[in-house]
Amino acid sequence: MIGKEIRMERIMDRNTGRSVIVPMDHGFTLGQIEGLQDMTRIISEVSEGGANAIVLHKGIVRSGHRRRGKDIGLVVHLSGSTSLNPDPNDKVLVCTVEEAVRLGADAVSIHINLGAPNESRMLESGGKVVKDCNRWGIPLLVMIYPRGKGIDPISPQSVGHCVRVAEELGADLIKTNYTGDPASFGKIAKACSVPVFIAGGEKAGDVETLLAIRDSVRAGGAGVCVGRNAFQRDDPKGFVEALCRVVHQDMDPERALAGSG
Repeated sequence: MIGKEIRMERIMDRNTGRSVIVPMDHGFTLGQIEGLQDMTRIISEVSEGGANAIVLHKGIVRSGHRRRGKDIGLVVHLSGSTSLNPDPNDKVLVCTVEEAVRLGADAVSIHINLGAPNESRMLESGGKVVKDCNRWGIPLLVMIYPRGKGIDPISPQSVGHCVRVAEELGADLIKTNYTGDPASFGKIAKACSVPVFIAGGEKAGDVETLLAIRDSVRAGGAGVCVGRNAFQRDDPKGFVEALCRVVHQDMDPERALAGSG
């Protein structure tokens, strides 16, 4: 497993064991989304802000990754669906682990929606990806959410079920919804043997976003995977800097936003 261990060092901070990951795979689902029109620029901004890794689809790696600015960990996303589909929760594989390795990925990610009509296919695909990840020695980030008719997306029971499924599937890292309070989320994170990250969700206020992240980290979370709440800011670099202060320095949100040491 030495290959996975080496690659994990490019994603997780060695001192804190946590990470700030910025997913930028949203264009596949939503089209020419605000904040992701100039991929080379935004990748440079979040890397300069101190993010540990970004998540991209394979075509963007070829066209826009690491053209300038600081180096940053690369996670290649293997799953896809579009908002034009009547069921956007139906994720299919659009890339392979081998393709990601050839592109220089430090890790790969997949998306699974528990409770969706095609849950079984997503789980089956996930099992195949785990096998390939073990073969190539590359870490797997499983983005897994409770999404289906009548399902509460932040219910501790549902979120905990998602985390357990990802862990049992063979995930090395897990991204899921925050349950809304540190007590319930902490119970979930501490019962899992691999790092658990919260999703950033749709764009919200600066302090509101950072408070949830701080509470999740203090409860035992491994950090955050935040996309729109980072790349759609007026100052993405500055906001990512604040994110890193909260995740890696346990700084209160107001001080983190002010840039206090």
